[in-house]
Amino acid sequence: MVDSQYYLPNDIGISALDCGEAFRLLSPQEKMYAHYLSRAAWYGGLAVLLQTSPESANIYVLLQRLFRKQTPSQLAQVATAAGLSSEEYQAFLVYAAGLYANMGNYKSFGDTKFIPNLPKDKLKALVWASQAFQEQPAEMEALWESCSCRLYSLEDKQKQLGLGDKGITTYFSGNCCLEDAELAQKFLDSKVRRMYTSNELSLTSFLLYPGLWYVIIFLRTKFSVKRGDYAPLMEKVCYNLQQAQAYAANENQRKMLEEYGRSFTLGSVDAHKEGSRYWIKDKGPIVESYIGFIESYRDPFGSRGEFEGFVAVVNKAMSERFGKLVSSAEVLLPELPWPKEFEKDTFLKPDFTSLDVLTFAGSGIPAGINIPNYDDIRQSEGFKNVSLGNVLAVAYATQKEKLTFLEEDDKELFIKWKGPSFEVQVGLHELLGHGSGKLFVQDDKGKFNFDQNKVVNPETGELVSSWYQGSETWDSKFSTIASSYEECRAECVGLYLCLNKSVLSIFGHEGQDAEDVVYINWLSMVRAGLLGLEFYTPESKSWRQAHMQARFVILRVLLEAGEDLVGLEEVTGQDGKPDARITLDRSKIHTVGKNAIHRFLCKLQVFKSTADVEGGRALYDSYSSVSNSGAHNFLRLRETVLLRKEARKMFVQANTKINGDSVELVEYEGSAEGLISSFTERFQDDAEQVEADLLELSKRDTQCWC
Repeated sequence: MVDSQYYLPNDIGISALDCGEAFRLLSPQEKMYAHYLSRAAWYGGLAVLLQTSPESANIYVLLQRLFRKQTPSQLAQVATAAGLSSEEYQAFLVYAAGLYANMGNYKSFGDTKFIPNLPKDKLKALVWASQAFQEQPAEMEALWESCSCRLYSLEDKQKQLGLGDKGITTYFSGNCCLEDAELAQKFLDSKVRRMYTSNELSLTSFLLYPGLWYVIIFLRTKFSVKRGDYAPLMEKVCYNLQQAQAYAANENQRKMLEEYGRSFTLGSVDAHKEGSRYWIKDKGPIVESYIGFIESYRDPFGSRGEFEGFVAVVNKAMSERFGKLVSSAEVLLPELPWPKEFEKDTFLKPDFTSLDVLTFAGSGIPAGINIPNYDDIRQSEGFKNVSLGNVLAVAYATQKEKLTFLEEDDKELFIKWKGPSFEVQVGLHELLGHGSGKLFVQDDKGKFNFDQNKVVNPETGELVSSWYQGSETWDSKFSTIASSYEECRAECVGLYLCLNKSVLSIFGHEGQDAEDVVYINWLSMVRAGLLGLEFYTPESKSWRQAHMQARFVILRVLLEAGEDLVGLEEVTGQDGKPDARITLDRSKIHTVGKNAIHRFLCKLQVFKSTADVEGGRALYDSYSSVSNSGAHNFLRLRETVLLRKEARKMFVQANTKINGDSVELVEYEGSAEGLISSFTERFQDDAEQVEADLLELSKRDTQCWC
């Protein structure tokens, strides 16, 4: 890895998420509802600091104390007097903005550590010269000492998130290896389904239940279980959820918030699942939200959820298109390349809406979401899909001069159709990707949800011989590859079904425009597969980002298809440095390309449906392999990708505050200064208490990282 991998560049893209018009159209009641849900999300989002790295919470508090006393512009004068150049101070602001945007000092997309791009002694000089230090020198010095070493450390283990000697994680103690994680998962499967730290197992909850600490012997191993993880933060989440109930639009919303509150109070997954059931029933709300420990991408074992909470407002025009896609789902699902027995017995039509994000608290903001992530609910009761319109509007805007690895003739077309094609891909990915496919299950009572005497595995021609049993889930069974494998399956569904003219028509694309959308969608996926190499770590032979691993796998599948469908060659750029070129023969997408995705997608689904971990892992690992042998030297191409990479954009989000009887939206400019200001103003009323709580929670777990 080159050094630039661990810095955020001074010219990194930072954009404000525009939700002003959507918010202004809300009624006073809806604004109050959105406000309290946002407050719950932001307080809960602070838990991600503790879920990311041992030092993240302390760095966050250090930054908050600096900027609460002096704004970025005021601190600039201090920086100059302390000997920092304008570039060094800008690097500090970008680092601070990055820590806030990622809720920790590891990139939410890629899991790579980032450090300040200025000398450590310069940053220390700035801290010592600050007003915060002048007022509380002992506290600020202690805070600096608690995190400054790790803040700058790039020891091999600390370069990325991972388990054991492969990286840093706070989901497990520092001495926990893969075998320990597997044992902990077996215990959880047998007892409580899901907890959020292990070795000593802690249930996330507000209530501490003093003295409630129990010991269970499982497979000759002693497990100690306690409640109260993140308790001060969960208390604030619960308070704001309770306040929001008074402004709920209907009984489903009230019940939903009540169950969420019960979940965060007691540490109950069952309560969160019940809240999710009410959420599914709340059809077409004007203010949409979801909150909890949701995605398992960043758990090295792949099953523990990271906190996220979002609040968004419906974009009615775009939602109408997604509604038409939902109505077409029952016609489109039979086109997928697996036998009907491998599809859900009944397609439960979900809500599918386009939303403008008001609040998205967590480590990063996606373009689309399919939730809940509980397989049993998704299979039998339903789910919802959302596309985040104001994220799409700014996240994928591209300048021609920054478009890498494409032929010149493709660049104009790429810029024109990247947004519309990604909108189609997101819709298909979320609705018919994550929303399709059946899991074969034998429940605790021995009952099967399929006919084991009739269903044939299309890959072997024999009866299905494996399935999920009892409390086994997709995540617990496929563990470390589950997230990426599922993202790959959903991406393949998007590629496959975007070839359908009726799908393109739903999104308003006909004739040549429709063909251009297909071409750019497939070209984007192929290019993304090459870009994905940035997120591979050769030293540990591991991938750090589920979606990018998935896209690399798809690139490999399409290269393997042959017949010159995809071209990938190493070239020399105009600057004399190594470069690469990706080409795609658009005349072969509907034939060679479709056939390749058809075969691969069927295999992915069959292994998933039948809980065939051995077969699924062998397939997925083979395509995920990155080496210097074969037709393409992917290790050398990876160096080229790193050389020419563009940093991922960061987003600035608004705040809401109550002013008399109404709620006011506070917006900020799209810059590092704007992002920093949004966070320092986010917790104004109780900043000192929140910071003290974070430091205490961080200190409580210190012994786990020794």
